[in-house]
Amino acid sequence: MTFELYNKLSAQPQVLVFPIIQDGSQSEQIEKIAKRLRFSADTVKSDFKAGLKECLPVYLKGKFSKVYFLGLGENPGFGEFLNAARSFVHNHRNKLPQCIGIDLNFLSGKNNRSFTEAFLNGIVLGTYNLSLYKTDKREKAAFEGDTGEIVVFSRLSKGRFDQIAHKAMIVGETQLRIFDLVNAPANKKTPKILAEWVVSSSKKYGFQSKIFLGRKELEDLGAHALLAVNKGSEEPPALIVMEYKPEAKGNYPKVGLVGKGVTFDTGGISLKPSAGMHNMKSDMGGAAAVLGTMEAVARMQLPIHLIAVVPSTENCVDGAGTKPSDVFGSYSGKNIEMIDTDAEGRLILADGLSYIVKNYHPEILIDLATLTGSIIATLGHAAAGMFTNNDKLAEELYRTGSACGERVWRLPLWDQYKDDLNSDIADIKNLSGKPFAGAITAAKFLEAFTDKHASWVHLDIAGMAFSDSEYATMKSGTAYGVRLLTDFIESLN
Repeated sequence: MTFELYNKLSAQPQVLVFPIIQDGSQSEQIEKIAKRLRFSADTVKSDFKAGLKECLPVYLKGKFSKVYFLGLGENPGFGEFLNAARSFVHNHRNKLPQCIGIDLNFLSGKNNRSFTEAFLNGIVLGTYNLSLYKTDKREKAAFEGDTGEIVVFSRLSKGRFDQIAHKAMIVGETQLRIFDLVNAPANKKTPKILAEWVVSSSKKYGFQSKIFLGRKELEDLGAHALLAVNKGSEEPPALIVMEYKPEAKGNYPKVGLVGKGVTFDTGGISLKPSAGMHNMKSDMGGAAAVLGTMEAVARMQLPIHLIAVVPSTENCVDGAGTKPSDVFGSYSGKNIEMIDTDAEGRLILADGLSYIVKNYHPEILIDLATLTGSIIATLGHAAAGMFTNNDKLAEELYRTGSACGERVWRLPLWDQYKDDLNSDIADIKNLSGKPFAGAITAAKFLEAFTDKHASWVHLDIAGMAFSDSEYATMKSGTAYGVRLLTDFIESLN
């Protein structure tokens, strides 16, 4: 599938798609389109209201056999453009021909650039097939193959369009790979398999990888908090380290990412309820976002020095597992009292954060984790929780998230929450034990392992990494964070 630009309706796509904004002028737009293509606008104006994802096909005689009117809703942003395109392609893919025309001539200025990218990104995502392990595989639609073509009618210059299309394709393809990773069951993505995925990606896309695999290597490294979570699992844990540098020498911004890679979370001895435990295959959503960002940045060859660390393990129930009240060390040297074995993500992140700060000294440090149910209770599935003491970073990430549809919302990181983590017998405990402010106290725990980094941000993405979509009857991976971080990193230059 390729994207091609045309400035006028002069190409010969087999169908045309007209995205329409619900802004009161949709009737006028429909009339213009009807006049140009010589059909009656009355039925379309009566049946089509341009609500988000609303779709109405119209069959024609002549140059184009069929057109689709696709609703974008009121005041659409990047996310609405992307979701409308994704939904349209996914729900109609078996009816779509090899060559599809998209008319984006109604866009202008900045919206032309960003919303064109959103729409193209959505087209790529619409091709996703969740049937990872079904023996009856569906065939690709005609437009998905090597000869498939998406013809875009736009006022953009050819050079600018090619840049936009290139990024949309790379980010979209990367997100598809992350969908697969998050949606895979736990037995298909153990920490070792995750490490192998990284090694393969690094060889293909030109970044470096270093893997600490197994208890002996991590014991020698001093990753005792990661090991404490792993004690109940038969699968060896891993600390995955990645680094990307542009080929040309230069003084590039140095960014560090850390992602929680719990490939399955039973809760350990503090066992989770069984009803939703199958969804805990998604507890590596933070790691997935980091892996996807590293891959996208390397493929786009952005002028950035990027380091990423993924501590990975299962959290299982076993007689050898860590127990509430146990005390163990960490890479930082701090001793941690285990209050709840289901507050495990912050433990492995503690080692990941300490490792990247000590060994790489990033100028900006961001961690992502499906960390707490508390953040879902606070923000639902509309935004990730953002915690930082750096006002500038908070503003930049908020602006980036709002622009690309992967929103973040800042919550306090005040020191008055710090005392909730005081331990009588160790340096810190892993849970406050109080029935409130759970996401905040989790962030305060992580802060203790950043060595007071002045530009650190914690993103709790528990409500965003695994959600409802048109792909599935159950929840599925969203690849949240890949677009947010890629756009943020791109904005640093």
